[in-house]
Amino acid sequence: MVEIFGTLGPACARADVIERMFLEGMTGMRLNLSHSGLRESGPLIQNFQQAARRAGVCPEFLIDMQGPEIRIGKLDAPLHLEALQEVEIGRNPKGDSGGMEGNYEIRKGVQAQTPWIPVSDSVFAELETGDRLLLDDGKLELVVTSIQPRVAAQVRRGGVLGGKKSLKIVGKQMQAPVLTPQDIENIRLAKDYGVTALMQPFVTDGEQLAQVRREMEANGMGHARLFAKIENREGVKQIEGILPGADMLVIARGDLGNDMPLWQLPAAQKKLSGVCRRQGKPFLVVTELLASMVHNPYPTRAEVSDIFHAVLDGAAAVMVTNETAQGEHPVEVIRYLKKTVQSAIDWGRG
Repeated sequence: MVEIFGTLGPACARADVIERMFLEGMTGMRLNLSHSGLRESGPLIQNFQQAARRAGVCPEFLIDMQGPEIRIGKLDAPLHLEALQEVEIGRNPKGDSGGMEGNYEIRKGVQAQTPWIPVSDSVFAELETGDRLLLDDGKLELVVTSIQPRVAAQVRRGGVLGGKKSLKIVGKQMQAPVLTPQDIENIRLAKDYGVTALMQPFVTDGEQLAQVRREMEANGMGHARLFAKIENREGVKQIEGILPGADMLVIARGDLGNDMPLWQLPAAQKKLSGVCRRQGKPFLVVTELLASMVHNPYPTRAEVSDIFHAVLDGAAAVMVTNETAQGEHPVEVIRYLKKTVQSAIDWGRG
């Protein structure tokens, strides 16, 4: 059986909506803990559990950790950035890290002529003129235009930027703790909230997984599965050393596609799926499987073909994210996902 995962969020917050998703074939759900914790998500988790009881299923409950991902700091309100607009990148050593890597702060009481994006000291120190910055999983792109007397950047690809969104300096690998303080707190609470699996982001070596596993075992979560997310070229390169420590490999095409020319992403997915098949390791494919359905009630031909071929390549699980967390048609998303998966299974059986 191929596992079918949705993602919890405002669009599917009601128990009746989640129940309908289960009845369409969903086998479990992911909760993104990049911006909140298990305690804060308590009502949403309760609705998930209530829906499962009503639907008569025993679902998987995955928590997606913060992990060693670099993020911007807090914002008072989302920034609406337009192409060619100038922004300023700054830091404040007295900032509140909010459990994230580094020190963050927003400017309070300052009327700036340009939008201001706060980053940690470690990110600030790395910035150089000409650096390309990808924000919010690559949805926005900036280019650093000057370092002195202030760090300024020009928007190359605009959009709406919220606080604590991901940040990547193209071509630079930055180090961050494997587990943030909030990750450790969520692992401590995981058993009480019925968590069955943890997803560790940006895995690049087996020792990272070993560290997470030790924390899980110390908090009564030794029974839970550990999913290793491959999100950069280093993870692809080190795949042989990562697989032994993972219960499931996650081909996370969002950040992985940000770390290489996009046309190279299909080959990376093929390589990872091939290694998993040879070593008998289950793998999950995620990111933009049904992205058009965030707004549309039906998918594109390319999307269903993508899902079909992922299953034929041996995927043990598929997952949607924004399609159910933020999209307008979460139930229909699961229906198309399940039916496409089943079509691939049937075709594979001949």
